[in-house]
Amino acid sequence: MSLYLSKTSIESSCPQKWKLVDLHTIVTSLDSRRIPIEASRRSSRKGAYRYYGASGIIDYIDDFIFDEETLLVAEDGANLLARSTPIAFKVSGKYWVNNHAHVLKIKEQADIDFVNYFLNQIDLEPYITGSAQPKLNADKLQSIKIPLPPIAEQKRIAAIAQKADRLRRTRRYTLELSDSYLRSVFLEMFGDPITNPRGWDISTIGELVKVETGGTPDRTNSNLYGGAIPWVKTGEVTGSVIYQTEEHLTEEGLQSSNCRLFPIGTIIIAMYGQGLTRGRSAKLGIEATTNQACAAILPSQKINSDYLWALLRVSYEELRDLGRGGNQPNLNLELVRSFRVICPPLPLQKKFAQIVQRFERLRIQQREAERQAEHLFQTILYRAFRGEL
Repeated sequence: MSLYLSKTSIESSCPQKWKLVDLHTIVTSLDSRRIPIEASRRSSRKGAYRYYGASGIIDYIDDFIFDEETLLVAEDGANLLARSTPIAFKVSGKYWVNNHAHVLKIKEQADIDFVNYFLNQIDLEPYITGSAQPKLNADKLQSIKIPLPPIAEQKRIAAIAQKADRLRRTRRYTLELSDSYLRSVFLEMFGDPITNPRGWDISTIGELVKVETGGTPDRTNSNLYGGAIPWVKTGEVTGSVIYQTEEHLTEEGLQSSNCRLFPIGTIIIAMYGQGLTRGRSAKLGIEATTNQACAAILPSQKINSDYLWALLRVSYEELRDLGRGGNQPNLNLELVRSFRVICPPLPLQKKFAQIVQRFERLRIQQREAERQAEHLFQTILYRAFRGEL
């Protein structure tokens, strides 16, 4: 059962002594104050102020628009459906917001944390328009109904949720520390892969491996989805081994598009996506296919996959930089194939891979602890907004 609250469930089971109100009655929209700045212009306006988009901070610039506590809610982007990162987030201090995030000022009768947790807990599909580019417009957002208890109860629920939230963040931080450890081991063994101080041989990715991509079957044909074939999208490319995916294709869906089934050990690179997604990588722990926003680097005898994946994570910023320029900076297959990598002797690569594989067993345990903390958090929120805490 999905732990996201459905529109029907919210409207039919509002707890007694709570009020079911439209979101617009407890917020003031500040969307008219938003100003988007193209990436090419932001590059000459670097500064200390956060520049927010649909999925969070995407840059830092030299000025600010807002200097108050608000709730930002994604207006468009695939994450509205994928939900791989929060669609609502509280911000304060001095910052700038582009036109991809709604800006809401919470009124006195509501608690900002309560509203934040609620918006991240509901099923948004009934409010979203568009499939190729999902959009949550201002009218749809403000029509969302929210079960509103007295302010003291809102704060109590928010406090319980914050405790569970801290636990899941701690579990997530543990995984991030693991990544830092492997990065340190890589740099100790091979040096900086960009400056190459040890003088290793250099090749392009395309000279060493096959690089392919996938596709997206017709979204209007339900016969192409819901099968047994895992289908990776860029929101799932987060620096981890992929063992499961949010969506699956049927055999017909696989055959009808540019998709093919990639083997275990394939490295996946996100070529474009919201926020920091572009340039992120993951490795398949299962056979899977991908959409066209992913590059798939197939295993090869010429370079060790665990070594290459670690190198790509260490070189994340440099890989991202290949796609800079224009209003919509993206990577593509040719840019990925042209990326230059250092090539130490294979025995040394395999020695590093053995360290990675031993460490991965620990990371499996860490991911399970993170999964349990996430499930606890979602369960608490699900029960909270049904008045069951």
